[in-house]
Order: sequence, then C-alpha cells, then structure tokens
Amino acid sequence: MDRNLLKMINLAVLVTFAVVIHTVEAALPLPMPVPGVRLGLANMITLLTIVLYGARSGLVVAVLRTVIGSLIGGTFLGFGFWLSLAGGVISTVVMALALFLVKKGLISLVSVSVLGAAAHNLAQIAVAAAVIGSAALLKGYWPLLLLLAVPTGFFTGLAAAYLEKITRRALRQAEGSGAAG
Repeated sequence: MDRNLLKMINLAVLVTFAVVIHTVEAALPLPMPVPGVRLGLANMITLLTIVLYGARSGLVVAVLRTVIGSLIGGTFLGFGFWLSLAGGVISTVVMALALFLVKKGLISLVSVSVLGAAAHNLAQIAVAAAVIGSAALLKGYWPLLLLLAVPTGFFTGLAAAYLEKITRRALRQAEGSGAAG
C-alpha cells in the first residue's frame, strides 16, 4: 500500500478515536471540583499523533476533533467550542515543542502531556477571561486549573506512552504485510 495513503488512513482512524473520546467525555457528568473541567482524554490521541506523524498532523487531529465533536454535541461555534479549539491548538503547539526535549532525553512523554494539559487549561481560561473581560478570572482560576492539569496530564501521558508502543508495533506489522502482499 502507498505510504501516503496508509498515513491518511491512520490519521482518519486517529481523528475518529479522538472524536469518540471527546464526545463521550463531554457527555459524561464528571464530579470535578471546578465547573467545565474535563479529564482531557482525547489529548492522548493528539499527543500520539504528534509522536507518530509530527506537529502538523497533531494539529489536524486536534482541530478536526474539536470541530466534529462540537457538531455532534451541538456546540459548534458556541462558547465551549472556542474554548476547546483554543485549548486544543495551544496544547498541540506546546506538546510539539516539548517533544524536542524528549528527543534530547531531558523529559518524558508524560511530562509533555502535563505541559500540554497546563497549556490547554491556560488557553481556555485566557479566552474565557478575554470574552468576559476580567483578568481576575485568569488570576483566580489558573492556579486551580494548573493543579488539575498535573494528574490529568500525567494519566493521559501514561496512556499515550503505552499506546505509542502498541501503535508502532501495529504500524510495523501493517507495513510489513503490505510489502509482502
């Protein structure tokens, strides 16, 4: 099979996984101490995409996940959509940049995920503060969101690291069987 076609198929599957996780997570009422906070499980798919295919592909997955997920959830172009889009784009950029530190052996994939979760939360609260016109929201809410980013980012980072191993093995097998067939 053509490598570009295989990559496109794999990215479509990653977008599908991200949309499903995003949609299910949005539908579940989670007992979080802060209103609107989610676990960010779909971010593990974005991180996995960045690791496997690079920042541009990760950005495509993050944006498509937000757009398609909001269309399914009925929130397209609403306040939550813009918060999710800003968080997804900024966290993807931060995680892509942080991967350079992973390649140098300075941090782990889990650390990249925690940085991405913190960036996601900061982007969302910054957009909310700008819309509301209150910097006090940013000052008061950011420390709590940062505290929540650590365990959620840690969990999604562990999941992404585990998925990376499985996915790389599956991709090698798919490429091997494609070359033989």
